[in-house]
Amino acid sequence: MQPASRICGTGHFLPPIVRTNADLERMVETSDSWIRERTGIRERRVAPDGMVTSDMAAEAAKHALAAAGITAKELDLIIVGTVTPDMPMPATAVFVQQKIGASCPAFDLSAACAGFIYGMRIADQFIRSGAAKHVLIIGVELLSRVVNWTDRTTCVLFGDGAGAAVIGPAIGDRGILGTNFFSDGSLALSLMIPAGGSAAPVTQEVIDHAGNKVAMRGQDIFRAAVKNLFSASQAVVRDAGLLNSQVDWVVPHQANLRIIDQVVQRAEYPREKVLSNIEWVGNTSSASIPILLDESIKAGTIQTGHIVMMCALGAGVSWGAAVVRM
Repeated sequence: MQPASRICGTGHFLPPIVRTNADLERMVETSDSWIRERTGIRERRVAPDGMVTSDMAAEAAKHALAAAGITAKELDLIIVGTVTPDMPMPATAVFVQQKIGASCPAFDLSAACAGFIYGMRIADQFIRSGAAKHVLIIGVELLSRVVNWTDRTTCVLFGDGAGAAVIGPAIGDRGILGTNFFSDGSLALSLMIPAGGSAAPVTQEVIDHAGNKVAMRGQDIFRAAVKNLFSASQAVVRDAGLLNSQVDWVVPHQANLRIIDQVVQRAEYPREKVLSNIEWVGNTSSASIPILLDESIKAGTIQTGHIVMMCALGAGVSWGAAVVRM
């Protein structure tokens, strides 16, 4: 299939506060070696008081617009993937719209760690149909505000940050070669924030029992991630008419180094083709892929013409993959 859209520019933002494993040792019963052995994480970023999700998203968006060489006024649509919005209503995307000076439609989507992949698929369809020319997609999370800092199984994993990409018209064979996305609601309760919606409104009792914080059944998510990321990544490469050997770089969601290792081993990707920054930023959920993508482009690792495969799985469970010729 001839690509209709491409990634025109990327950007990211990481908040200034660094929280190391040594810091966590003073907060919960854990250790640097325990965290690194099980996750590959050494440190993560935490947003300071007063910074909100849309602030981080807007900063990443500004960098992506500059890289794409367009202004916010030229955007036809803004899509923000997040599970940590500024507030339940309205969408974080409308705050981003105002902060960057855009005037186009804007909405949020909730696919957790798969949010950026979902956004890419939607943006590609809008451009393919002719309904839009330039779409800004942002993955952003302020997870430090929804993590239970007394739960050592989850608080060691997550960090704050934002990544963005401007999707525009393809150039020749450069562009988005394929995307897919999936959901399995049978695992919906395996990764969740139980309270804060209509099922469990926030009360003092809920807060006392950390019902408004992230809860996870780690083994469920681990098994689902390895199985589904492998199948989705294989399918998107195959459907694009490519072989794994033709993929220059793998940009996987930075959830857990052990998950990444198992997926790439099954797909027989050489380890040197697999990019990672989990050691320094942790799991930033929907922001994970665009942050790593932008860092790798800015470093000169990912270059024009390279074929890049991205894949992610998150709460829902929701997952998907994309393959792009840069």
